[in-house]
Amino acid sequence: MEAGLALLGVGIAIGAGVIGPGIGIGIIVGKAIEGMARQPETSGMVRTTMFIGIAFAEALALYALVFAFLLLGRAG
Repeated sequence: MEAGLALLGVGIAIGAGVIGPGIGIGIIVGKAIEGMARQPETSGMVRTTMFIGIAFAEALALYALVFAFLLLGRAG
């Protein structure tokens, strides 16, 4: 019973943990492209800032993955 609940928790943790970063990365890239289209001369700085923002958003998904693995360890 506890193993089944832990596996359910793993699914919920990774599923909910990647929704936010996925939406965030989409918004970051969309706004960066919009900014580069409006001011092409600043595209280098905007691109660098975009990659930093993507890295921070992706870190949240990795935390969710680690948490899911921790829950999976409890299920076994």
